[in-house]
Amino acid sequence: MEESRSELERENDEEATEIVRDRFRLSTISIVEAQAKKNDMKISEPIVACVSDLAFKYTEQLARDLELFAQHAGRKTVNMEDVILSAHRNKNLTSSLRSFCNDLKAKEIPSERKRKKASKKEDKASTSVVHIPDL
Repeated sequence: MEESRSELERENDEEATEIVRDRFRLSTISIVEAQAKKNDMKISEPIVACVSDLAFKYTEQLARDLELFAQHAGRKTVNMEDVILSAHRNKNLTSSLRSFCNDLKAKEIPSERKRKKASKKEDKASTSVVHIPDL
């Protein structure tokens, strides 16, 4: 029973990953085509597929890295500092992310800043958590 349950969970995970991958690919293809049209360029289908696959693989690796950064900090939630840390090799991207983070903090409604009482460590880490809604 336990074996079939884990197999069912694994199949569900694989199906969910496939759905996310397909949606990601469609979004990536749409962006590539829009940029090609904007710049009056033509891009072959194999190149579009390659860009889409590379972007998905990069995003998967980024997600794993962010999860590890949060775990290393003793948290279960990825925050903006983890995202900024992931971009440390690209100074321009790091600068843009810090600016984006500061803009988000400035736009935050004071009532949203109130949270349930949490430990000091979690409280400090969660000040820059960004929630991205599903598309």
